[in-house]
Amino acid sequence: MEPRIRIRSITREKIEENFLASVFGKFFIEVASLASFTLRFFKEVLKPPYEFNELLKQSFLVGYKSFPLIAITGFIIGLVSTIQSRPTLANFGAVSLLPAMVAVSLIREIGPVITALIFAGKVGSGIGAELASMKVTEQIDAMQVSGTNPFKFLVVTRVLAATLMLPLLAVLADAVGLLGSLVGVNLKGHVSVSFYFSQVFQALRFGDLFPAIVKTFFFGFAIGLIGCYKGYYANTGTEGVGKAANSAVVFASLMVFIIDMIAVQITSLYQN
Repeated sequence: MEPRIRIRSITREKIEENFLASVFGKFFIEVASLASFTLRFFKEVLKPPYEFNELLKQSFLVGYKSFPLIAITGFIIGLVSTIQSRPTLANFGAVSLLPAMVAVSLIREIGPVITALIFAGKVGSGIGAELASMKVTEQIDAMQVSGTNPFKFLVVTRVLAATLMLPLLAVLADAVGLLGSLVGVNLKGHVSVSFYFSQVFQALRFGDLFPAIVKTFFFGFAIGLIGCYKGYYANTGTEGVGKAANSAVVFASLMVFIIDMIAVQITSLYQN
């Protein structure tokens, strides 16, 4: 019985070692491939010719088309956060601080992150599925054969559009969220619009707004880059399209949280 037990333990250890090696190997290969893809983007973005028409088209698709969903979400977040926070502040007799508290939390953290996550779910998956379908149907290869640079036309324009449009969407989501908060404040009381926004602007500082807007540029860049990367190097077959769209959303959402964590640490060091 002892040799069998020993053989089984050795076999199990080898399986675990091979599994860990394959997982870490795939991870490092993926990181290296994404880094190479990012370097290629920065090289191509500086080279002429510049696809301004395609950039405007993609900005319209990822910006204007995403605004209704983000606006509705921002309004609901502002309304719900106000309603949920009111009982807690009422216990301390600080209901008058409700507009300021909701505004600071919305603009500092909730608005940019929620907007980026919605953007990742809608735009990131759309870019990944679109480029993956073009890869599967060999449209990217056809563009390359015809003399067009598919990377510049497909990847650079979409990444730039996502980078430029997400900050605008975050600002609009914050504005709509403040309107939702105003509605929530007036559900159990009466606060004028001028008094509400005077409290909001008294509580906000430049240090609240500037870091929140800056990090949305990085959110948009990461979402656009990962969506393009997953679609551009998708596996052949219809199954690869679904995997590209799904993995684009997952990795883009994860990168949003990682960038936000880094941004919060940098902001806290700057404020201290």
